[in-house]
Amino acid sequence: MKKTEQYIFTAAELEATCHSLLSVLPAPSIVLLEGQMGAGKTTLVKQICQLLGVTDGISSPTYSIVNEYQGKDHLIFHFDLYRLKDVQELMDMGFEDYLYQNAWVFIEWPELAEPFLPDQYVHLNLAVDGEQRVLSLTL
Repeated sequence: MKKTEQYIFTAAELEATCHSLLSVLPAPSIVLLEGQMGAGKTTLVKQICQLLGVTDGISSPTYSIVNEYQGKDHLIFHFDLYRLKDVQELMDMGFEDYLYQNAWVFIEWPELAEPFLPDQYVHLNLAVDGEQRVLSLTL
């Protein structure tokens, strides 16, 4: 049975919100991130990576498609699939291999990835409401 939670936060509350998220997410998780351009998906992942112990520079994978980081306890893969045109591009990069490494996997613009996903994943939808963000989490 799916469970949904909602978080409403401002930029100043981002770190506390990410702490709350990490307290309910299974570790590690595959996390799908949806929301309009500029909603803060990458910013959210950057904050989560810092809380997971990443000490290297954290950047958007918009052009590299995937960034890999070493967290305190797990590897972290951050995908941005916005620029991919078809499933073949995912297959060519060995996408499925990333999903089965006992790692955190964050996927922005996950539509193309859905056929490859295991049964267990987390869905986050991030929306803008003025100065606030509304995050809906489905476990």
